[in-house]
Amino acid sequence: MPQQAWSDKRERQYEHVKESERKQGRSMKRAKEIAARTVNKERARSGETMTKARLYAQAKRLNVAGRSRMNKQQLRRAVDRRT
Repeated sequence: MPQQAWSDKRERQYEHVKESERKQGRSMKRAKEIAARTVNKERARSGETMTKARLYAQAKRLNVAGRSRMNKQQLRRAVDRRT
């Protein structure tokens, strides 16, 4: 399993998708890639992840200076410091 901050539910989902892809004849590398993408997509749909745009909007509400020049990681840290 990739080094992610996934919950147990997402870890089970990853393993399930990976095994399903293997049964369909995909290589291990391709099965892992598909499983990881599937889990990450589901995390994003359910709001478990924060997009750069959402972080930027939150930083704007918090009046974080320099937010337009920040990358996603910097925005996350700045928002976390303010909340």
